[in-house]
Amino acid sequence: MNTFQAGTWMKREGYRSFEPALINRAWRFDDPQLLEALSRADRQVGRLDMFSEYVPNLDLFVRMHVTKEATQSSKIEDTRTEIEEAILPEEEVALERRDDWQEVNNYIRAMQQAVADLGQLPFCNRLLCQAHATLMSGVRGEKKTPGEFRRSQNWIGGSNPGNARFVPPAHENVPTLMGDLELFAHNTDLHLPPLLKVALMHYQFETIHPFLDGNGRIGRLMIPLYLLSEGILKRPVLYLSDYLERNRAEYYERLSAVRHQNALTDWLRFFLDGVSETARHGVDTFDRILKFQADWEQRLRGWKSQGTSGLALLRHLFTHPAARAADVATAAGVSPPTAYKLIERFVGHGLLREVTGAKRDRLFLFEPYLQLFKTHP
Repeated sequence: MNTFQAGTWMKREGYRSFEPALINRAWRFDDPQLLEALSRADRQVGRLDMFSEYVPNLDLFVRMHVTKEATQSSKIEDTRTEIEEAILPEEEVALERRDDWQEVNNYIRAMQQAVADLGQLPFCNRLLCQAHATLMSGVRGEKKTPGEFRRSQNWIGGSNPGNARFVPPAHENVPTLMGDLELFAHNTDLHLPPLLKVALMHYQFETIHPFLDGNGRIGRLMIPLYLLSEGILKRPVLYLSDYLERNRAEYYERLSAVRHQNALTDWLRFFLDGVSETARHGVDTFDRILKFQADWEQRLRGWKSQGTSGLALLRHLFTHPAARAADVATAAGVSPPTAYKLIERFVGHGLLREVTGAKRDRLFLFEPYLQLFKTHP
């Protein structure tokens, strides 16, 4: 690592672009602190993966993890949509906030689609491009060649490349650089630990900035996708955006320091510390959810005449944490008048909160469940 060179600053007309070095080559890491960070991260990811195997109905919880990831990843791009708003039907979202709501829900669709596509595709540029097309569909970046690598210069910060905070490589080099990244992802001769590999890949992707828009979100989405493709995770339960959003300034500083000072080891330690913290928090979140579920199932069994319908509603709310009276009636198998009585009891116990303020067709949120995903480590 003493000889590592991140790339070259190329003089252009009125600005300099950064041309990163190829990463599909031999690597040797022997920094003791880095190896300790890798060991901690490996242990925590292993715990999270093992824990997820024993969680019944894991799909109930994965959906909310993806929703939280979508809101946090979008926050880094200054899109402000909280979990409560992300799960609302579009018609319940204020007109001035629907663009943000659409971007977050596109992220959810992109992640779900990409995870499903991993059954037919390996981790590859095609997978990332398909996710990018979904991410950009019908939102502010839809005119910026969704699903395709850029064919013009882009930049980060500033009004033009001349006053930008960072200018990525020239567009004609993007196919070669992204091809190299894909080869690196599948190069088994390197014998590089997957967590170090994906840390390098994330840095390289954000440096290449291969799309005209949406690079940050796709670069963060690729982390769990790669770990799934390698079998490090059996299910998509590790998302770093919450950690990166809370440490946003350091995140950008670490990436920048690699390009300007070749400080790759510092970036890798920062990334691995994020993996450790996120995986540990994931285990804690699953544990709190399971205890919350078991506690309320036990209480509801004692509700006499409403016990059976209450349990049916509770289980429905784990997959649909926003519900109207008609949804409650269908989920619990009761009449509309009985559904209203059940809702009133859930509201009285703090399980549901009305959010529309309407007299008719009111919408209720499964508030305590949503709060479990908002608790920081």
